[in-house]
Amino acid sequence: QVQLVESGGGLVQTGGSLRLFCVASRSDFSLNVMGWYRQAPGKQRELVGFVSSGGSTNYADSVKGRFTISRDDAKNTVYLQMNILKREDTAVYYCYTNYLGATYWGQGTQVTVSS
Repeated sequence: QVQLVESGGGLVQTGGSLRLFCVASRSDFSLNVMGWYRQAPGKQRELVGFVSSGGSTNYADSVKGRFTISRDDAKNTVYLQMNILKREDTAVYYCYTNYLGATYWGQGTQVTVSS
């Protein structure tokens, strides 16, 4: 079983920054896609973006230019750097990865943006 543990969520003001962390329990994710979803109150879960095993990234239009996804395979970790935060970024953020055809999710971490 693959476990993903997220951290780094919290309360920030509009225009601020926050960095999320997700650590995987397995060390062989250098060949796997890793990324992030989010779900705001009353809304459907939305794909934020992902990074491939080759380092290519894709982002939702709503976060392009503000969010950056990166990975450190030596630490089994994927990051979500969030800058210029807006109130509409408020959501529970979930990391995910694919392993042997199955998708695994973190427990989620709350990000609240206020002003």
